[in-house]
Amino acid sequence: MAPEDIKKLRQELGCTARELAGALGIEQETVLAWEHGDLFPTKRFVGMMEELRRKGPEAIPRKKRRQVATSPLQVLADPELWRLFRKLLAHPELRSTVTKLAEAYPDPTDAPPP
Repeated sequence: MAPEDIKKLRQELGCTARELAGALGIEQETVLAWEHGDLFPTKRFVGMMEELRRKGPEAIPRKKRRQVATSPLQVLADPELWRLFRKLLAHPELRSTVTKLAEAYPDPTDAPPP
């Protein structure tokens, strides 16, 4: 398997070198070395990569990205929030609709302290 074949496989699977390495049970540096032509995969790994190709993108285990906690000040600094706020003030029918929609959501101030 040539370096460009490994790059093409990653594109087909929509994965990073780290994700491909994880699926193969090896280090990311090994996959990168294969892609640069510094090393070449053994027959065992070529077979594993062909199996991943057959299974498709779902065969790649993916870690969920951590969501970064947003502070209230960061939310208040968002221009989109203020654009929405201006629309709520200017359009009573929008405010009425949003009020009805918001009834299904708990008020954060009603939550018990952590």
